[in-house]
This record gives sequence, structure tokens and C-alpha cells, in this order.
Amino acid sequence: MHEIKPTGARKIVNEFSNMLNKKVSYQGKESTWSYVIFLKVRELAHYLTSKKEKLDFVNPEYEIERINSYDIRQKILNISYVDWKKLGFSKGTLHYMKQNAKSDKPFTLNSHVLERVNKWEALF
Repeated sequence: MHEIKPTGARKIVNEFSNMLNKKVSYQGKESTWSYVIFLKVRELAHYLTSKKEKLDFVNPEYEIERINSYDIRQKILNISYVDWKKLGFSKGTLHYMKQNAKSDKPFTLNSHVLERVNKWEALF
């Protein structure tokens, strides 16, 4: 079993916290996922204590935002160093991103980097 480094644990906790704070439409209004989970746990408790006859864990439906790695790889490979510099990043950052994009190995991007990759496409 592998041990998670403190920085990795912080990233996981931050991402989970961000997910819990995202809004979702539930029962006709916008609520955070943390509040919807609270409501669903209460609904389960009522079902288990026979206060409720029906249990619905389908709604609201959770959608995972996935990044199509092929599309991201192509965007990275198409970005010029000059354009990247205009977005406020260093040449070295793009160099390593291009190396990762050329390889078959999976890689990740920080959210602020991904945001700028997507912004580049809209600007240029």
C-alpha cells in the first residue's frame, strides 16, 4: 500500500471540498451537494425507521466533468510559445506540457493551467 504525501492529501481534500460546494438543481431550487447529501442521509434514516416508504437515490444525478485527454493533448501541442507567454506562463511550463502531451502516459494539469489552455483556444 502506498502512503499519500501531505501535498497529495491536501489536493484530494480540496477537490472533494470543491465538489461539495458545487450547486445542483434539487427539488426546484439550487442547493450545494453537501446539503443534498444531508437531505439524502436524512431520507435514508426515515426509510430505515419506516417513516418513509420510498427511497430515491437517483435524483439529483451527479455528472463528472472529464477531460478528453486526446483533445487536451492536441491543444497543448498546437500552442505556440509566444502565445503561451502572452497568457502569463513560462516557456518551461509549456515545454514540459508538450513533452507530456507527446507521451502515451496519462498526465494531469492544475486547474489554472487547464483554464489557460482552454482560454488560449478562444483567443487565438
